[in-house]
Amino acid sequence: MIKGLCITPPVLGRISIGKMVEKNGRRLPEKDDQFTITSQVQTHEGWAPHPLDAIYRKASPSEKLRTIPVTVMFSEPDLNLRASYCFFDRHAGRPLCTGNGMHCRRLTSEGVSSLPCPGPDTCEFGQGQCKPYGRLNVQIDAADELGSFIFRTTGYNSIRTLTARLQYYQAVSGGLLASLPLELRLRGKSTAQSHRTPIYYVDLTIREGISLVDAIKQAQEQHQRRMEAGFDQIALDSTAKAGLANGLFEESEEEFSEVKEEFFFQSNTDDSSQLQGRIQSMIKQKTKSHTAQI
Repeated sequence: MIKGLCITPPVLGRISIGKMVEKNGRRLPEKDDQFTITSQVQTHEGWAPHPLDAIYRKASPSEKLRTIPVTVMFSEPDLNLRASYCFFDRHAGRPLCTGNGMHCRRLTSEGVSSLPCPGPDTCEFGQGQCKPYGRLNVQIDAADELGSFIFRTTGYNSIRTLTARLQYYQAVSGGLLASLPLELRLRGKSTAQSHRTPIYYVDLTIREGISLVDAIKQAQEQHQRRMEAGFDQIALDSTAKAGLANGLFEESEEEFSEVKEEFFFQSNTDDSSQLQGRIQSMIKQKTKSHTAQI
């Protein structure tokens, strides 16, 4: 295994709740009230739809894709959903610091350093630009049992809800999370911050028409069939954990532009050189402070 290369679950396509549109010569993300399943191929018009998008859309009464039947690949929730606080270079889409509120990995002038993570509210390095960032891998097409579709989000509601669901389902199923029949569900809510207009977030539930008890029974039967066939779920989880820990940051260079386009489309008053100068200044201050504490 190449050291420093984060080995992530194989991706067959993307799941989003919006799309890129052309406005005044700029490509901007536009929020939607439905899911879109795309391939990994991008054209001048945007991401090409995945064939599964049309299949599930036709099965919906309104032809709006608001639920997707899925399973997850791993029994450990944190392997399916990797969520952290992230500070990105908004010009390049490159992660500069990622942490969990206790510890972080930060790109400094001397390489990547492990430092304390105070969280986004009090972090001097992030200066209010650090935000939660989650990547959820799910399986839609059972034809490829080791392939997945990725959903990326910076929304608190989606990250918090998905984290809770994955942990709860793992607990009540006795660790059989990877065998449960699940579905992604789009939900709406309004708040004072949204000016009472609906905002949408992603939930993970048992598939419609199946009770939790019946879902657990199905998971037990599925798990038993897999064991009899020699499928080793524990080994798969262990291998995935080692692969994710092998790299410093999950995103590869070719994914930086995707992150920038989807989440950091806003214009920034700082140009690239000013931003880099501010980052280097903060790095030096934090390095001096960290050295003094030692």
